[in-house]
Amino acid sequence: MISTHDPQCTVEVLVTDFMGREKDLSEVLMAGPDVLAHNVETIPRLYTKIRPQADYQQSLDLLSRAKKYDPGVKVKSSIMLGLGESGDEITAVMADLRKAGCDILTLGQYLSPTRNHFPVMRYWTPNEFITLKEVAFSLGFSWVESGPLVRSSYRSEAFFRQEGST
Repeated sequence: MISTHDPQCTVEVLVTDFMGREKDLSEVLMAGPDVLAHNVETIPRLYTKIRPQADYQQSLDLLSRAKKYDPGVKVKSSIMLGLGESGDEITAVMADLRKAGCDILTLGQYLSPTRNHFPVMRYWTPNEFITLKEVAFSLGFSWVESGPLVRSSYRSEAFFRQEGST
């Protein structure tokens, strides 16, 4: 285990939805990560286009089960913006994530990696990212990173630096 070699080290794992298999999730959590991350990526309406291999509710269930299995683990997710979602839809996903026990959220601008990938439908402004961050905090997230260049692992250590200083 990493923490036996360096007790100051914080471990974050980014996992799939394990196709709903509880055994796989429990095995990961038994290893004692500090953060369990699973990205919902987008709003339910866009799942069939953006994440056809995934299921929104299954992702929420995974996050909820992680928190129930280990209440001390920090649960994290991420949403990409610019795929055709509305502000109200993003807020609804954030509320779903909080209800599932998600503690940490990252919001970033989707950037199409190639012309063959789903196109950017909208570029969200830096001020809109600030507003969404405020909404997320009002919903009860303990840490939020929100901005055009934010990615799911963006400043991962910042939460623990801040938590240790309080």
